[in-house]
Amino acid sequence: MRDKRPVDELSIEELERVLAIRRREERHKQMQRMQRTGRVLAQNESLSSSALPAAPGVSSADLPVKLSVSAAGQSPRFEDEPGSGDYDALNSEENKRTWRNFVNRSLLLVEVLAVVGLVVLGVNLFGAITALERETASAAQLADEQRRAGIPTLEPTPVLRLDQIVLPGGHVYVEGATPQFNYAEIPRHLLASVQSMVMQPVLARPPQTSETALILSIDKLDLDQTIVQGVDWEALRMGIGQLTNGVNPGDNSGNVVLAAHNDIYGEYFRYLDRLAPGDRFTIQTSTHVYTYVVTEIQLVAPTDVHVMDNRAGATATLISCYPYQQNTQRIVVFADRIDT
Repeated sequence: MRDKRPVDELSIEELERVLAIRRREERHKQMQRMQRTGRVLAQNESLSSSALPAAPGVSSADLPVKLSVSAAGQSPRFEDEPGSGDYDALNSEENKRTWRNFVNRSLLLVEVLAVVGLVVLGVNLFGAITALERETASAAQLADEQRRAGIPTLEPTPVLRLDQIVLPGGHVYVEGATPQFNYAEIPRHLLASVQSMVMQPVLARPPQTSETALILSIDKLDLDQTIVQGVDWEALRMGIGQLTNGVNPGDNSGNVVLAAHNDIYGEYFRYLDRLAPGDRFTIQTSTHVYTYVVTEIQLVAPTDVHVMDNRAGATATLISCYPYQQNTQRIVVFADRIDT
């Protein structure tokens, strides 16, 4: 059946085959024309001496030798005809070129697949390493939690404060001498700890806020003095000190404890014994002035630290050594805050 496909759909090999067929057909037609005109002998014809008229004066010996032409030699051969050496060489070269193209493309495909495989392997390896790191960290954390669970919880070591042992303001007064802390008021088993606390300087005091007590005013004693945060030795040397128990004058409950010396460093609380129940004093902050009324006055031992505890409501407590220049006791003034 004749191939009716257009030329642009044929491959190179098919086009070459069609061209060779066309050339053979043209050569065959040319041979037929030459045979019809007598220019080419037919394959079954042979030259004979009888067929040719003898030339005058020429003997048969002078005639050319009879040549025989084989049938195989009658048909011409072309380089693009199958079976010819040139055709086989061309066909072999084409096959080699096709094979080289196939090999090159195969190698390129193998290289591309190898690169893709390496990329996939790298991604999988990175993911495996990341997962291993997470598992290792999780296992380490779990092991640490298990070890910590086996460690008994230790109670925090209590911090000893001087105001938990003795009321502030204690000192030894000697005329013309430098005042000294009164270690005789300290229980013997706590003496070493108290000595280190007294000698240790205070590096920082609580920062001032809008609710921090700033000024104590007692009109009856003609006293108007600033307040320092803390009741340590250095704070009382500067003036009136406030116990740092976290209570401010504006709080709805809590005890504001103020202490000062009676015979040294300003003698601010020298005349506390002149106060009586019903007397008033004020504590001023940066935003408000709070008024207190005296409810009770007591003389207590230096170790009666319970007087600094919180009482019901908003209260204040004033503390100083007593009697004047002897300082064997403490005078304590209790007061309640009133709304004005």
